[in-house]
Amino acid sequence: MASTFVNNLRLTELGTGDGSGTWGNTTNTNLELIGEALGFGTEAITTNADTHTTTVADGSSDAGRAMYLKYTGTLDSACTITIAPNDMKRMQFIENGTSGSQNIIISQGSGANITITPGDTKAVYLDGAGSGAAVVDAFASLSVVDLDVDGTLEADAITINGTAIGSIYSTLANPTFTGAPLAPTAGASVNNTQLATTAYVTTAIGNADAFPQGTSMLFQQTSAPTGWTKQTTHNDKSLRLVSGTVGTGGSVAFSTALGAGATVAGGSVSGNPTTNIAATAGNLAVSVSGNIANTTLSISQIPSHTHTQNGGHTGTNNNTAGGHLPYYGNPNSLVSYTGGGGAHNHGHNLSGSVSGAPGTTGNITAGNLAVGASTAAINVSYVDFIIANKD
Repeated sequence: MASTFVNNLRLTELGTGDGSGTWGNTTNTNLELIGEALGFGTEAITTNADTHTTTVADGSSDAGRAMYLKYTGTLDSACTITIAPNDMKRMQFIENGTSGSQNIIISQGSGANITITPGDTKAVYLDGAGSGAAVVDAFASLSVVDLDVDGTLEADAITINGTAIGSIYSTLANPTFTGAPLAPTAGASVNNTQLATTAYVTTAIGNADAFPQGTSMLFQQTSAPTGWTKQTTHNDKSLRLVSGTVGTGGSVAFSTALGAGATVAGGSVSGNPTTNIAATAGNLAVSVSGNIANTTLSISQIPSHTHTQNGGHTGTNNNTAGGHLPYYGNPNSLVSYTGGGGAHNHGHNLSGSVSGAPGTTGNITAGNLAVGASTAAINVSYVDFIIANKD
């Protein structure tokens, strides 16, 4: 009967009468392969391969048989790795030790597969279901009593007693607390980034000295607050703002000067004053220099007038037919009117100055001017304050 390799470790199973004289060697090989299956193995993927097949050899040494299998090589894209044969059922820890920051996808058949990101390791099992075989994440729903992690624990989602950890614990960055979280209370002199509890704050407020001893302040109340002493030196006085040294002054009490019984003088003025003030020239002097230019008048600018003709004569009018007639002229006859009486100007270059000052004499007298007196009540509204000194 021929030997077979149908077990999940692909060990040699001798048939009846098979391996005569060599069965011891076969047994030793099987024992070595069992040890190999319990150990660690590495398998390189062809550079930048998109697919890769790991076949566990029948009855001989093979890295794919190892319980912990690390894949190496350089990838430029995700690589799908098929583990054969597809009827092999087993548990394996598979590490993505490739470079190039690419995922590896572990498959056995057309069923589900598992993606392992660069640098990560996953515990998977192969269901060996033939052509439809699937690879399953063995720790997808891991339940443990005690989990001791030395280093970093990364998880997509963690639940504690059925409650998501995000609902129980806050993140380190920008945490949000609910309920009444407790924290250790720092000493009164601590000054760092440690959390401040309400007890620390209460103590700090109680120890705070916002105002130095002896500070004076105004309070709109009858008694001084706790930690202050009412000052009685000043009473019934007003306040004055100053930019220099403070002090006190005055002698009339506020209620006397501006209270209900205080009055202010007033009155009216009537009558007319008289005056006999006169102004004199004093030593006032005027100086003018320059001349006025001549102007020749046109006919239209001279006054309208007539001219008298003197020197008439007698004679004969030679224009009379047949002889000469005597002519008698008027020795003082008038010539026609001329002139228009229009306006005209004269140019000048006159200039001058005034010096000196006029004087006045006389005075103003009251005449019948009279002043009447009256008073008006002040009664200013006020708010009382006290002055207290810090103890």
